[in-house]
Amino acid sequence: MRLLVTGSSGHLGEGLMRSLPGLGHDPVGLDRIPGAFTQVVGSITDRPVVRRALDGCQAILHTATLHKPHVATYSKQDFIDTNISGTLTVLELAVELGVETVIFTSTTSAFGDALTPDPNAPAAWIDECVTARPKNIYGATKTAAEDLCVLFARNHGLKVIVLRTSRFFPEEDDSAVARGAYADTNLKANEFLFRRVDLADVVSAHIAALERAAHLGFARFVISATSPFAPTDLAELRRDTPAVVARYFPTYSDLYAKHGFQMFPSIDRVYANQAALRQLDWQPEYDFARILEQLDVGDTIGSPLARAVGAKGYHSTKFAEGPYPVI
Repeated sequence: MRLLVTGSSGHLGEGLMRSLPGLGHDPVGLDRIPGAFTQVVGSITDRPVVRRALDGCQAILHTATLHKPHVATYSKQDFIDTNISGTLTVLELAVELGVETVIFTSTTSAFGDALTPDPNAPAAWIDECVTARPKNIYGATKTAAEDLCVLFARNHGLKVIVLRTSRFFPEEDDSAVARGAYADTNLKANEFLFRRVDLADVVSAHIAALERAAHLGFARFVISATSPFAPTDLAELRRDTPAVVARYFPTYSDLYAKHGFQMFPSIDRVYANQAALRQLDWQPEYDFARILEQLDVGDTIGSPLARAVGAKGYHSTKFAEGPYPVI
């Protein structure tokens, strides 16, 4: 299948461009930033550019976006132009040119304030039933773009799958407090329990969505590493996360001690991916158990694909505060 990958110079876009040819697809990469896997350089807001890139395509994997780390360096109008107007351009041209399927990469940031329960409440169980409550322009524009996807699926019969992905970036954490308290690998290992997913698994989720779109029509899924936790764990996870983790992984504390790692004392949410596992027949490979195996043998955590794509950064400027400017 010939298909368009928007954002092909980014983390996910490059991951898709590297993976799709081996599955028999013919991907065309579109990005405003030149890259080794980008054939068409231009913005998704530029209709003639997008039209040219779509020539002969049957599907679109729409990953191009301004991200949360851009909130401090781009205007709200920039977010509206890229995340909303750019998505509208993609959807309108898909209908006009007879493209059958659009897979839209969204974000768990769409849940916003729903991710932080009251101080004495259990951790939040975050699945597709949770109402989005965006707390910044990034989340607001991504949920607005999702609404456009719903509209085009309903009014034009476009097959659209929305994937709300959890964090998969290899860059340092966007919290200065977290960066100061934990080593970077320690942070990422912990997050595989409840809020992180490997790039290779995000890629496989998009491919699974592409294959299931004709059957599903419109659907929306949370895409995150499979968590070991259950809803019955949520109250204790908020009070004493290490005790809960020790029940599921009795030897983890020894391995963590060997690496000088620490578990978070408390977590406030768990991303639940059961709907994607079931309805997309998605089979992610990287979870906390796999990460422990890699740590145990001294491997770099995560997939070969994530390592091949590597860190790209979100800004061309370095900031005194760290990888992101203070917001």
